[in-house]
Formats: sequence, C-alpha cells, structure tokens
Amino acid sequence: MLAVVGPSGSGKTTLLRLVCGLLEPDEGAVRIGGQEQAGVPPERRPVAMVFQGFALFPHLTVRENVGFGLRVRRVRRAERDTRVERAAQALGLTGLLDRQPAQLSGGERQRVALARALVRDPAVFCLDEPLSALDPLLRADARRELAELLRADGRCAVFVTHDQAEAMTLGDRVAVLRDGRLEQVDTPRALYDRPATPFVASFVGTPAMSLLHRGSETVGVRPEHVRLVPGDSARVHAVEDHGHEAHVLLDVDGGRLVARVPVGEAPSVGARVGVELTRTTTWPADHAVVAHPPRSEGVSELHDRREG
Repeated sequence: MLAVVGPSGSGKTTLLRLVCGLLEPDEGAVRIGGQEQAGVPPERRPVAMVFQGFALFPHLTVRENVGFGLRVRRVRRAERDTRVERAAQALGLTGLLDRQPAQLSGGERQRVALARALVRDPAVFCLDEPLSALDPLLRADARRELAELLRADGRCAVFVTHDQAEAMTLGDRVAVLRDGRLEQVDTPRALYDRPATPFVASFVGTPAMSLLHRGSETVGVRPEHVRLVPGDSARVHAVEDHGHEAHVLLDVDGGRLVARVPVGEAPSVGARVGVELTRTTTWPADHAVVAHPPRSEGVSELHDRREG
C-alpha cells in the first residue's frame, strides 16, 4: 500500500490517472505486474479507481451500483450476482443492497464505492482521497476498515491523501511529491526520522520539523527533540493549547523552533527561555541527509561551535 502525499498541484491525482490510463505519459512508462500498459485503454487495465466523491449513481440501488461495471463488461448475470454478494459480504453491505445512495451514511457510501472496485478483482486499487468525504468521527473507523480489507486480500493499492495520519498509518510506504517530482519514497518511520530533503522534513509531521538556517547548512529539529531549560537564548513567540499538549513557538537565532510541552508547563508569550536540542538533522548545500545521534546542547552553543 503506497500513500502519495504532497501539496495541491504537485501531481498526485495526475499520477493515479496515468496508472489508470485516463492520461498517457509524455515520457516514461507504466507497468503493472511487469506488463507495459502503453496503448491499453482504461477498461482493459487491471486497475480499479475509487474517486474522491464516490461517484455513485443516485438512481441505482447499492446492488446495481456495485455491479454496474460488470454489467457494462457483459459479465453473465449469475456470475455478476455472485461477485456482488461476495463484495457486499466483505464490506458489511449485505443488508443494504436494495437501498439507494441517498439512504446511506457517508461511511456506507464509501464502502459501496470500494465494493464496486472490489468486484472487478483488480491487480491495483487507485484511491483518490478515499476518506475525505467522511466526517472526522467516521474517518478513523473507515481507515481501519480500509486497511483490513486491502491487506486481508493482499491487494496492491496506490492512494492519494492530504491527511498525514492516513498516509502514515495506511501506507506501507509513503511517496512525497513536489511540483511533479518525487522528493522521497520510504517507510513512514524512515520518512519521519530521516527526511531526504528540507521540503520533506517541513511537509511530514504535525507540527512539522522546524528548519534553522546556519550558514551553508539547514538544521532540522522535530518538536519532541526540543527541550526548554533555564536560559535566555530563545523568546516565546506564541503558545498553542492542543488539549493533550501545548506547542510553544520559539524565536531563536536562525529561525523559529516548535517545542512540545505538557499542558500547564508552557511559558508565557514574550518570556525568555533556554533551549536544548536532543537530536537534529542537517542538510548541506547538496541536501544530502545527515542524522545526528541524540545529544543535548543549546541553540547558541550549536551556532557558536559551527561558526568557530
């Protein structure tokens, strides 16, 4: 399961359309199972696409929506009914087959869209923001259901999402796109711990990695690796209360840091504090990534040692 993330306009949906055959690449190739797909029309590719808005036919029942693609491909009625029933059972839709989309919840409509893709028995699922239409209370449950379904059948899936929680929890690997180029593809843990570029560092994580500019280097620091200590090397710019923790925004030499602190322990806005960094990541001018071992040193000390 490959999650694809990136800013708006970075090429995420375009990538899915290339895989599905809705677009043809100007260069490069699309291969599925080692087979070149150039010239293969969308309906002949072993791919099923689940669109952001589900794209269900409002005048058809759940049964008819799920089996629509099979009917278009002239699959025999008996086989079509069997495959629809099997997909409905896998997704908990058996009791809803005679309802219409307007009678379903958002989570149920999402499962209908997945069932319609599942009956095709594709080699690859392409999912474009599959959970974005669901309210926050449903998303966590739907995320688990989707992961269980795809992994249980050993399915290959490429899914686009703006939700980092989805990318990091659903993806076996995560690809980060920027302006149509691949910045990095790696496991979620490696992506978080060892971002290949400052862009990946600033894009992955909530809150994102802080970036400090030190001469010809860029130094990245995750919020959990920033400790507040007695001193005056930083000024508190703002404090954000997130309920379970507070995020403290700090103005320091070279940029701004974000620190996670327990609720009730955040300093006041405008206060002067000291800062220790327990782990940093550095990119030289060529953006090669260097991960430093855990350590504890103040920001001003870090600056002075490198400048000297």
